[in-house]
Amino acid sequence: MTRRFAVTSGMVVIVAVGAFASIAPLRVATAQENAVDTKSDWYPSRFGPEDTIGAANFITEKTVREAAKLVDRGKIYSLAVSVDPATPPRSHRKASVTVVQAGFGDGRPFGPNQFTANDDAVYLWQGLGTQIDGFAHAGINFRYYNGVPASEFVRAGGVTKFSVHDIPPLVARGVVLDLAGARGVKALNEGEAINVAEIREASKRQGVALRKGDVVLLHTGWMDATKAMGPRMNINEPGLGLEGARYLAELGVIAIGSDNDAVEVLPSEDRSLVMPVHQEMLARNGVYLLENIVTRELVNDKAWEFLFVLAAPRVVGTVQGNVHPVAIR
Repeated sequence: MTRRFAVTSGMVVIVAVGAFASIAPLRVATAQENAVDTKSDWYPSRFGPEDTIGAANFITEKTVREAAKLVDRGKIYSLAVSVDPATPPRSHRKASVTVVQAGFGDGRPFGPNQFTANDDAVYLWQGLGTQIDGFAHAGINFRYYNGVPASEFVRAGGVTKFSVHDIPPLVARGVVLDLAGARGVKALNEGEAINVAEIREASKRQGVALRKGDVVLLHTGWMDATKAMGPRMNINEPGLGLEGARYLAELGVIAIGSDNDAVEVLPSEDRSLVMPVHQEMLARNGVYLLENIVTRELVNDKAWEFLFVLAAPRVVGTVQGNVHPVAIR
């Protein structure tokens, strides 16, 4: 989805990356624009005006111990897709890998033990593959989590607040909800929204209750459905609706993931709105979004609850992070 913003003199220009980004430049708001939301009721956050980690505050030593008790088999599930630089990009996002042999380029090994090695450099749009969206990713009229104006922290060389490297390790009870199974289909249809009724239906069917501090994964079947479709540019997909997002935020979940590109339903239920679930979760509630999560194995095994572990990459100044979360049961 492309959004274009005018750029005027004296404004900082950066490249926006993410589920809704395009190559179009994003400008940092003027002081007048930053003042628009001063009477808003969505900040400061429930964790205080200086908080930067949102719902991750719900992680405690007690919740980690309780989540660890779910491990009784020792089976590990990889929840990440691979990023293949050879795959044709669906948008401006792409990746490339360059491998070089360490040394002076003379083709000779080092030392009497003939040591050889390779280094590599990766160019990667963080909006590719399985990723975590940080709070600098989506805002409301140039204000982000806790109402912080973009002009205070968004820089072309990296954000100075809400960087992904500051997200604490997410170690929690994980729950996967099989929305496709609850409907009796292999995959939900594009544009099909997941709201309170669907969440409760899947929870009841599986016999699991959602709790504060959970990481909730939504299985729509869309990842496998699109694989069968082959390369496509249409970004419409099933996903979380605004009502469902608010419900999960009120429950106190830490993060929401899905087996689709954007977590939220596309197009939006109200087609005049652009990525409202991103705004609701990241900006208003401090709940992380996990995109392109592999859920099929969990569903096939009926592994409805598990220990969820994710450590965000510690690259300073990043808005998103390509990640490899795991489920253990």
